[in-house]
Amino acid sequence: MAMQKAAFMRGVDNMIIKEIPIPEPEADQVLVQLEYVGICGSDVHYYHSGRCGSYVVDQSQDYMLGHECAGTVVKAGKDVKHLAVGDRVALEPGVTCGKCEFCKTGRYNLCPDVVFLATPPVQGCYEEYIAYPENMCFKLPDNVSTKEGCLIEPLSVGFHAANQADVKVGDTVVILGAGCIGLVTLLSAKAHGAGCIIVSDLEDARLNKAKELGATHALNGKNCDVLAEIKALTGGRGADVVFECAGSPFTIAQTPSIVARGGTICLVGLSAQEEINYNFAQIMDKEATIKSVFRYRNIYPKAIAAVASGSIQLDGIATHEYDLDHIKEGFDEVVRGRSDLVKAVIKIR
Repeated sequence: MAMQKAAFMRGVDNMIIKEIPIPEPEADQVLVQLEYVGICGSDVHYYHSGRCGSYVVDQSQDYMLGHECAGTVVKAGKDVKHLAVGDRVALEPGVTCGKCEFCKTGRYNLCPDVVFLATPPVQGCYEEYIAYPENMCFKLPDNVSTKEGCLIEPLSVGFHAANQADVKVGDTVVILGAGCIGLVTLLSAKAHGAGCIIVSDLEDARLNKAKELGATHALNGKNCDVLAEIKALTGGRGADVVFECAGSPFTIAQTPSIVARGGTICLVGLSAQEEINYNFAQIMDKEATIKSVFRYRNIYPKAIAAVASGSIQLDGIATHEYDLDHIKEGFDEVVRGRSDLVKAVIKIR
């Protein structure tokens, strides 16, 4: 039996490499030789805390993380029609039932029976090969690399956020949190035509990256009163759209003070704290709308097309790269909060 290398967490803050069998693709699957897999914030929560929101890792057994992935098709099942050996693909990591009310109405990200990579108990993809359904593998054009391909997954979150918030041409947008999700939300809002884009964070490296990617203003909350600065920059009006991308109770609580009258708040970041004090009096006084984001839906083809056309440029997002043998080092540096690290990816081959 042919074997492959794979990385598993064995208890919190610990990662091991071991060999596992290379899977055989089923009739409707392709075997993908993975080339890049990103390190997502959810992966880091599982690795460091053993849980992310209500999802908990069973620490009695080894668990594989990773869901942001891309690679090359090396084998195809007998019923595969649209992909061939040699095609480079990005994998959408959630396979839904296709039968429930949410799937049938196009809101498949809300399917209660979704099988999503690296969401316990489903294993992830920090491995050399994965067998995956053809219909959830999206072909990459020649001018889109597999490194960019693994970033289509987080980009889809930002793309969905911009859709949810209905960003319009000329809108003033505030983005709280300039990690990977904040940055892809910035790129998506910009592609939707946003005018003034104000980004806040606590790390200069992230803010510099936000400016590089098109932010109009970058505010460091350590050095200024963010609410006062936003008020001044918007002439006291506030923002048409506020994206909370940090998942921090503090910044979530700031959103009613930032949004303009009649504006929209979009909650993107996932907070580890389930209950948060929130000023609903301001929401009602402003007749503001609150939207939320859970993953994405019907985005991958459009996101890939946007990257291929140059409308969205992903190549500056990933600042650090580690090979599979040094995956623990990569995770540990993310956990430690290395100041110059914006987004880390694992190069599988």
